[in-house]
Amino acid sequence: MSNRSKRYTEDFKNTIVELYNSGKTLSELNSEYGASKSTIKLWIKKAAPIRSVSTI
Repeated sequence: MSNRSKRYTEDFKNTIVELYNSGKTLSELNSEYGASKSTIKLWIKKAAPIRSVSTI
């Protein structure tokens, strides 16, 4: 068995994140596209906009 992890393109990652944001569950995305739930969570976290704290 190979220990090599799969490589995914940025387009694929962005598509998965968009599908998640449109209502697909992690389980659905895992079943349909084969990426693990933990991997998808990382992509979602990285894609989230960084919120800046504004000072008044």
